[in-house]
Amino acid sequence: MSKPNKKTAARRRPTMIDLFAGAGGLSEGLQESGFKSLYANEIQARYAETFAINHPDTFVDQRDIREVDARKVREKLGLKKGELDLLAGGPPCQGFSINAPVRSEKDERNHLFKEFLRFVDEFYPSAVLIENVPGLVSFEGGSTLDAILTALRKHGYTADVRILYAPHYGVPQTRWRTIIIGLRDSSNIQEAFPTPICYAPLRINFTSKFAGRNIVSLPQSAELPSFTSVKDAIDDLPELTNGEMGRDLKPYRVAPQNEFQRIMRAGSEGVLNHQAARLSKINLERLVHIPPGGNWTDIPFELLPKGMQRARRSDHTKRYGRVDPEGLASTILTKCDPHWGAYFHYNQNRAFTVREAARIQTFPDTFWFAGSRVEQYEQVGNAVPPLLAAAIGRSISKILGHEATELMRAI
Repeated sequence: MSKPNKKTAARRRPTMIDLFAGAGGLSEGLQESGFKSLYANEIQARYAETFAINHPDTFVDQRDIREVDARKVREKLGLKKGELDLLAGGPPCQGFSINAPVRSEKDERNHLFKEFLRFVDEFYPSAVLIENVPGLVSFEGGSTLDAILTALRKHGYTADVRILYAPHYGVPQTRWRTIIIGLRDSSNIQEAFPTPICYAPLRINFTSKFAGRNIVSLPQSAELPSFTSVKDAIDDLPELTNGEMGRDLKPYRVAPQNEFQRIMRAGSEGVLNHQAARLSKINLERLVHIPPGGNWTDIPFELLPKGMQRARRSDHTKRYGRVDPEGLASTILTKCDPHWGAYFHYNQNRAFTVREAARIQTFPDTFWFAGSRVEQYEQVGNAVPPLLAAAIGRSISKILGHEATELMRAI
């Protein structure tokens, strides 16, 4: 397969498909970096619904990927083998290791990564992008990750891996992702990974070495601008009281106060998915004792849950936390539960709303989440932060010879 002429490639918008797509965080960021989303596969109905609402020009397929004929999808999209620019996704990888504890035809995790490879073979894209958790690096002593990289190389790709820290790319939360990239026609694989654009405090509490080298991408300069804080991210959103619902579309509290807010609000007429879950009376009593940046250790002993009354003061340091407005948020999980981390608002006596969680994940305000509030939190927490995805998309687009757009820029 001949390498595309870079001048020709730059004149068209690069194409992508997204497998195991979730609600669309990865696709959202990749589109912001210039890619055109053609197809997404997501088996969970509510996630697929959200994806389709926000990406109306994408063919969203809710079938089990094992039942999907990749060749028919390619033909439906009008693509020849080798014409697709990027195949992306977050396939389950843990069953793929040769040392996995269960290796059989019944190991669905193994099959799902093989389904991803089946699409790689059918589309033979210029680039492949796989995202996963940092724990993938140490799983089964690294043999799973080694098997994935080996598989991509056997399928015709130069492949490598990095662990990226989301705050280095403008995301206001402590979130790490393992990123695997494969390139079909380039040996410059190192250039396919984005360079950090922000400084941010960090703590590495996972295996950061693979094949004898450190794979965590760190800033190369001490002169980078500082990270985006929680206050930078959400301070323009409407104030709410505990349990306040209100209308679906709410007006902003103030005009945009910084570049991050301006970008998040682009094209938005108001604030969606912004209702406050009702905290119990006891949690409200606990909350009034917690200062910004504080946690469960600030709560009077008699108000603590029974289990936490037996905890050491050094344990659970993020539980019942009120986020520091000038710092980074805890990793946004599938619900903003005070038992899980610092999910209390810094100056309002309530937990983060879905929209605040989405802002911290860097979803634009025009992105609407379908379903119940519980389902919305799950979709947000399971997503790839679009700003991180956009940074990866720009670096891949550049190495493929395309002109990346700058919709979600320098924050």
